[in-house]
Order: sequence, then C-alpha cells, then structure tokens
Amino acid sequence: MSTLTIKQNSKADSIELGSGYLAILFVSCFLSSALGGTVSTLMSVYLPVVVQELLGSGSGNELNYISGYINALFIFGWALGGFSWGVVSDSIGRKKSLILAIAMYGLFTILTGTMNTWWGIVLCRFLSGFGVGGVLVIGFTLMSEVWPQRSRPVYVGILSISFPVGIFSAGLINYIVSDWRQAFWVGLIPLTIAFVCVWLLKESAVWQKSKEQRIKTQSIVGLLFSKQYRKQLLMGSVIFGTMLIGLWAIFSWLPTWVQTLVSADAQKQRGLSMMFLGVGGLSGGFFSGWLVKLLGQRKSMILCFSVCMILSLVLFKTNNQFSNIIFPEILVLAIFFGASQGVLSSYIPQLFPVSLRATATGFCFNIGRLVTGTAVLFIAVLESAFGGYGNAIFTFSLTFLIGLLVVLLSKKEST
Repeated sequence: MSTLTIKQNSKADSIELGSGYLAILFVSCFLSSALGGTVSTLMSVYLPVVVQELLGSGSGNELNYISGYINALFIFGWALGGFSWGVVSDSIGRKKSLILAIAMYGLFTILTGTMNTWWGIVLCRFLSGFGVGGVLVIGFTLMSEVWPQRSRPVYVGILSISFPVGIFSAGLINYIVSDWRQAFWVGLIPLTIAFVCVWLLKESAVWQKSKEQRIKTQSIVGLLFSKQYRKQLLMGSVIFGTMLIGLWAIFSWLPTWVQTLVSADAQKQRGLSMMFLGVGGLSGGFFSGWLVKLLGQRKSMILCFSVCMILSLVLFKTNNQFSNIIFPEILVLAIFFGASQGVLSSYIPQLFPVSLRATATGFCFNIGRLVTGTAVLFIAVLESAFGGYGNAIFTFSLTFLIGLLVVLLSKKEST
C-alpha cells in the first residue's frame, strides 16, 4: 500500500473533535506511555542491585541467569500484551482497553517492589509488561484515529517521545533513590491516571462506526492474516521488529554493560547513561514529525536505521573502559532511536483499516519482542559466547542492517 493511499484513508477515518478534548486525550496518552517507559526500564537500572539482594553471594552465572529471566519475562509479557490488548481493543473499544491496561501495569509495578523472591518479581514483571504492551498499542491507535490528519504526524511524533521521557525518568529515579523498593512505588501514578481517565476519555467515534459496519462472519484475527493484508503485515512486522530488537537489547543491558566497564559501584554512571538515552530519544521523537515532512517516511526510516547501525558499532566496539565519550555516543544513538519510533508509530497503524487496526498494530509492534525475549532469556550464554555484554548487545544491533535492507527494497513512496 502506498503512502499516498494511506494518507487518503486517514482523511476518511478521522472525525474532528474539539481542541479541549484533544488536549486531554494527548496528555492522557502521553503520561500513560511515559510511565510505561519508566516501568519498562526501571528494573534495568536497578537490576544488579535487585539480583544481588535476592541471591546474596550467588555465582556470576546464576546472577546472569536470574537477570535474564527477569528481563525476558517482562518482554514476553509486553509482547503478549501487545497482541492481546490489540484484539481486545478492536472488540470492546479503545477507552475501556486503555484504562484497564494502564491500571494493570500500575498495580503490578507497585507489587514488584514488595516481592522477596526472584520468581515473585518475574511474575509481577510479566504482568507489568502485559499492561505496558497494551498501553503503547492502544494509545497510538487511538491517536491515529481521532487526531486531525493535517497535524497527525507531528503529534504522533511528539507522543513517541513519551517513552524516552519515561526512560529518562527511570535514570533520574535511580540517580536520586538508592532503595529499589521505594522506586517501584511510582506505580501509584498510572493507577491514578487510569482512575481519572474513566471520566475524561471518550470512546473513539471512528471505532464505534467501524463496529456497526463490521462483517460478523469473519473474525478479526482471520481478517488480519488474510491475503488482503498479508503484505502490509509482513512489512510492518519486519521493519518495526528489527528496530525493536536492537533497541530493546540496548535499553535492557546498557546499564549492566556500563557496570562492567567500571571497577567500583557504578550507580551514577548507570543512571546518567539511561538519562542520556532518554534525552536523546525524547529529542528524536519530538522532531520526528518534522523529519517526515522534510524527507518523507521512506528516507526518514533509511536515515534512522543507518545511524543506529553506525553508532552501535562505535559505542560497543570502541569502548573497552569507561570514559565520558560514552555519554554523547549514547545521546546520538538515542536521538535516532526516538526518531524511528515517531516515524514508525505514525506509519504502521495507517497500513490497516479501523476494524483491525489495533490488532494489526499490536502484532507489528510486538512480534520482534518474542525474538528479543528469547535471546535475553539466555543472556548468560550469549555474554559468555560473545565475550562480554558489549559484543552481545552489538550482535543484536545487527538487526538494524536487516531493517535498512527491507526499507531500501520496499516500494518507493508515491508523490
């Protein structure tokens, strides 16, 4: 499907709403997604401390395996949540699904900080991830349906900075709060947002209209995998998945990699690295809408994949000990991470009709997480096999090259 066709369909889909309600919607989606970013990376910055507290004087391999379980099950929960909440949202509506998903990750974030066993943390992280996966899919889907087409790329791009804002917040929390259990009380904020959204948010009129017109003889999942949408589904999954695999590997293991470069406790360096990652992602996402307007979607994606590949090579293959040059390298890498999320989050939902948009977007956004989650589960083996966390993370970043090739081989945008 050409970009021109996507834009034409978007105009037909959108239903104008008042500026006051649009502001409420944007703030609700932004805050819930930002806190999802905080919850997603908060465990990463505290992970060495958490595992050490739970296992005491366990062996290095044991610590790595447990760390892998904690990170991997969160990713699996996220992926399953992205799939499941997409289907739920297409069935019962955007508003109900979004509120339930926000409340879910808020509740299990709080419970994470109360756990005294590693398997309890794994369970809570899995369920937190399940909620986060739903919020990100539903939030972007809702915005793509109700926001006016003329300014949609810009505001969806700005929405995409919410996750990096959350990453920055996780780094900031780690920087100022040493007790990891206290840090996880941040889950109270999304619980409050979910409660308020019950009264503030409205159901998507576009979804309501689609529900009335939906053909009852074919299921949403059956329609998704039909020949009609197979090409869009494959392209969206590969492009977003390859960026996601590299991105999540770096997000998950950057603090641990930094710790290996510092002989003493690296709390400040871990926190600062995540803050630079968050600031860069925030900046890139904020300007992604204007980047699309300047270069178009295809050239924007080519630029993002190219820079991410190059900076991953520089960051993880040229730094054998910690130095301050690492921070600007993280910053530049994160800028194009953020830009890619804005570009792809605007592009992918419009590949599909309203009736299966959330389901399809959830699939494209999350299929790569299954690969990432499986690999992270065996991080101890990978770390040993590749000779350190830096080499293991760089291996994951090679997926940027795959994504770049797919974009280069894809059909050029219509003008």
